[in-house]
Formats: sequence, C-alpha cells, structure tokens
Amino acid sequence: MAYVIDSECIACGACEAECPTGAISAGDEIYVIDADTCTDCGSCADVCPTGSPNPA
Repeated sequence: MAYVIDSECIACGACEAECPTGAISAGDEIYVIDADTCTDCGSCADVCPTGSPNPA
C-alpha cells in the first residue's frame, strides 16, 4: 500500500530527494506521492520533519 502525504506537509522537499523510485513530486501546495510508483519503503517518512507521509 502506498504512502500518502497529509496536510501537515511544509513542502520542504526532504522526502522527494530521499524517494528511491521518484514517486514524490511537488504538488500545488504540498508534495504528493504517486501510488503506482510508491513501493511502501518508508524512506520519505524517515526524513520528514513533520511526519506527513503515512501509509494509506
């Protein structure tokens, strides 16, 4: 199951740089995760200062 970034995201970009599959990109206000590309590794959650990425 893919991770989802919630509204706590501060758009710092730490998660995008850490994602090994490139599933994370900048959205309109917060970063978003492509569910089809996400492998549920949790790397994004490990580096997020707000804990925004969570398993869907």
